[in-house]
Amino acid sequence: QVQLVESGGGLVQAGDSLRLSCAASGRTFSSYAMGWFRQAPGKEREFVAGISLRGGSTYYADSVKGRFTISRANARNTVDLQMNSLKPEDTAVYYCAAQMKSFAPYNPALYDYWGLGTQVTVSS
Repeated sequence: QVQLVESGGGLVQAGDSLRLSCAASGRTFSSYAMGWFRQAPGKEREFVAGISLRGGSTYYADSVKGRFTISRANARNTVDLQMNSLKPEDTAVYYCAAQMKSFAPYNPALYDYWGLGTQVTVSS
């Protein structure tokens, strides 16, 4: 069992930066590939970024590539999402998720555990 808690969301202006963090409970964090997803009002949950067990492989949605960076610290049971050059269309609730089996980063249905989310609002 893994519990995930996101933090770091807030209200910022376009062009600003935010750093989201996800803290995981349990001693097996390094056994989980991790992902960040987001969901805007009236839209489906979408993949944002993913990272493999030891951080050697990272994956990004085209819409955030070059602006967002995912990283993890297995010693601290955390995974972060650095978001730069934020745009109003990045406004959403951002969720952290953990996947136990073979890593398929893009499909939310294949993740085993989810956090409750943190709101990110980008004003124009």
